[in-house]
Amino acid sequence: MEHHMTQIDPQDTPDNTLDLANDADGGDSLAAQLQAARAELAQLREDSLRERAELENQRKRMARDIDMARKFANERVLGDLLPVIDSLEAGLTIQADTAQHLREGMELTLRQLLKVVTDNGLVAIDPAGKAFNPEHHQAMAMVESAGHAPGDVVQVYQKGWLLNDRLLRPALVVVAKHD
Repeated sequence: MEHHMTQIDPQDTPDNTLDLANDADGGDSLAAQLQAARAELAQLREDSLRERAELENQRKRMARDIDMARKFANERVLGDLLPVIDSLEAGLTIQADTAQHLREGMELTLRQLLKVVTDNGLVAIDPAGKAFNPEHHQAMAMVESAGHAPGDVVQVYQKGWLLNDRLLRPALVVVAKHD
């Protein structure tokens, strides 16, 4: 058996010249791709810095807005209280008056004040004669009371207040004892 081996010279193949040409074009292509990648990276860095600066500016704006909201959150209610202050000051300027006129002036001023507070979400809790509610009332004492059911509020020492349905201050009450 005869082995026949043929040697092929790589320089003689026509494909080899094509590969060399491709390598030369490939080098240019790689350089172009590298340059494009660098340009894209620079653009991404610039975009990132711009977005970071925008976020920082937005954070500062929000902090200023929150600060202004805190400073002027009570502006409306205080503006609504100005007529009440005016009424009190006007009442104090009157030199000679009767106790009845002073009482009427105080009642009028109290009505003005109650209107302002109710318009701003404040509601009184006056539970006299109602069942004790530990969520809105604070029991100061318990007493025997024939006229009230056990657990009912017999007396209110101090009204409670709700602000927009949230307890601001519980009513201080006396409660009828259970048997």
